[in-house]
Amino acid sequence: MKIFQKEVVLPPLSRGFHLITPQIVDNFPKLQHIEVGMLQVWIKHTSAGLTINENADPTVRKDFETFTNDLVPEDYAHFIHTYEGPDDMPAHLKSSIFGASVQIPISGGKLNLGTWQGIYLGEFRDQGGSRKLVLTAWGE
Repeated sequence: MKIFQKEVVLPPLSRGFHLITPQIVDNFPKLQHIEVGMLQVWIKHTSAGLTINENADPTVRKDFETFTNDLVPEDYAHFIHTYEGPDDMPAHLKSSIFGASVQIPISGGKLNLGTWQGIYLGEFRDQGGSRKLVLTAWGE
């Protein structure tokens, strides 16, 4: 079995959902060396998250942002953790809801995503900064 790992730093992104599949593939050419396997993408932050969804229509990403802001509003009066600003605790909750990792099958040296699927980074802070991802691929 082959195992490859790489850390990738994404530049600061605006608040919202961003399609990051191209950045992952472009920065991890070792994927081409795996015929059958898996890729795990892990984010090293507690105020951003990862998910897989619609990769063609950008309005889907906008709807994700609108819904998550309605689900976890910044003006929720009961938050105690507010040291880093009003978007901090909501960002932690959103990160937990979406999760810190996704796994994608690798087939023939390529990600085996569905036709309309892509990997999103959910940036839940107004000023989140750069984000670090750990990419781990394994297989034959």
